[in-house]
This record gives sequence, structure tokens and C-alpha cells, in this order.
Amino acid sequence: MLFSNKMVVFGLGVVTGVAAVSLIKNPAFKKACSAVVGKGLQLQDDSAAFAESVKEDAQDIVAEAKYNNQKKAEA
Repeated sequence: MLFSNKMVVFGLGVVTGVAAVSLIKNPAFKKACSAVVGKGLQLQDDSAAFAESVKEDAQDIVAEAKYNNQKKAEA
């Protein structure tokens, strides 16, 4: 019984591998994957730009606070 279960699992693995290879070679699948990866890269770029904007705003706030504290100390 144990041997037959191993053979069934092995057979399912082979079938899954063959299906995956045939799917990967499909031009429509490649095009869809390319579109998904492209959108992911665009999202990465957009989020990096947003993070940089937030960082710059925070630096401006800190600089303004330091300036205001310096003015108060001089007065």
C-alpha cells in the first residue's frame, strides 16, 4: 500500500511538471505573465516615489521645527 501511494504521488508530480512546462511555453501565458510583472514593476516604482515624497516632507518638517526652535532660543 505504501509503495503504491508513493507511485501515485510520483505520477501526479510528473503530470504536474508536464502541465507546467506546457503552460509556460504557451505564448498567451507568457504575455499574461509579462503584463503582471510589468504592473508589479510599475507599482514598485510608484511606491518608491511615494516613499521618497513622504521622506522629503518629513525632512522639511524637521528642518522647520529646528529653525523655529533656534529662533525661540535666540529671542
